[in-house]
Amino acid sequence: MIASIQMAQQANHALPAGFQLDEYRIEHQLSLGGFSIVYLATDAKGQFVAIKEYLPNSLALRGEGQIKPLISEEYLPSFRYGMKCFFEEGRALARLSHANVIRVLNFFRANDTVYMVMEYEHGRTLQEFIQKNPAVVTENFIRNVFTKLLNGLREVHTHKLLHLDLKPSNIYMRNDYTPVLIDFGAARQTLASDTPMLKPMYTPGFASPEHYAQRELLGPWSDIYSVGAAMYACLASSAPQSADGRQQKDQLVPATVRWEGRYSVQLLETIDWCLCLDHLARPQSVFALQKALTERVKPPPIPKKNWLDQVVGKFKRKT
Repeated sequence: MIASIQMAQQANHALPAGFQLDEYRIEHQLSLGGFSIVYLATDAKGQFVAIKEYLPNSLALRGEGQIKPLISEEYLPSFRYGMKCFFEEGRALARLSHANVIRVLNFFRANDTVYMVMEYEHGRTLQEFIQKNPAVVTENFIRNVFTKLLNGLREVHTHKLLHLDLKPSNIYMRNDYTPVLIDFGAARQTLASDTPMLKPMYTPGFASPEHYAQRELLGPWSDIYSVGAAMYACLASSAPQSADGRQQKDQLVPATVRWEGRYSVQLLETIDWCLCLDHLARPQSVFALQKALTERVKPPPIPKKNWLDQVVGKFKRKT
C-alpha cells in the first residue's frame, strides 16, 4: 500500500527520442499530464503526427529508461478498465471527420498500454494565443472563434459523444485562426466515476456542476457550460470561479455586470446563460447557442446631448 501511494505521487518518464513505436518514430515529448503523455512523432512517410499515450500517474509508473509501466496488483483492474475506455474513445473519435475537431488517424495497443495517433496541428492553444495577443479579444473575435468551434462540438454531440474537458488550453488555434477541439476527456470521466481512488480529471472553473456530482446529468449542456466558461476566461484572462464553489457561495460576477459597456449586452447575456448552475436553464443544444452567437447585434444608440452640452459645443465651434 505504501508503495502504491509513493507511485501515485511520482511523475512518469516519457519514451525516449528515437524510440520506434509500431510504425512511428518518437521525436520528443509535447506535453505531460496526470492522465497521459503526448509525443511528436513521424510516421512511415515522414509526416508529423501527435501520439497520446494512456498512462495515468495515479495508477502506473514508468521509470527512466523503462518502456513498460509498472502497475501494482491493487490498481491493475482500474488501469485496464481505463485503458478500455481510452481505446473505445479512440475508436469513436476515429469516426469523426470535421475541420474543427482533431483527427484521430489510428489507435493501437503496445507496451502494456494504448496509443492514440492524431494529426499534428500547427499553431498554438487559444490560451497561449490570448496571453500573447490580449488586444485580439474583441467581440468579433469571440463570436467568430466560438461559432466555428461549436460547429465541431455539434458534430461531436451528433455522434453521441461529449468532450467533457473544454477549456482554452484544449482549443487549438491553427495558423489561419481556425479553432480545433483537442484532448477529449470522456474516457477520463468514465474512469474517474467508476474508480474512487482516482483523482477527478475535470478542470475547476471550466467543469459544470454535473462534473462534481450527479454525473448521470452530464449531457450537451455540460459542454455548453464549459464553452461559456471558456468565453468568460477569454475576457477575464483567468478562469471563472469553480462550479462547486459557486454552489456553496456564488461570487462569480456576471459577464453583463463585469464588462458592461465594453461588449454587447447580447454577447454578455449569452455567456451568463451558458454559466447557469441549473443545467436546465442553459442552452440545451449547440444549435441554440450558435443561434445566439450569430445573432445580429444592433450597436447601442448614441446618447443625445443635453441642452448644456449643445450650448458648450456651439461655443467651442465659434472659438
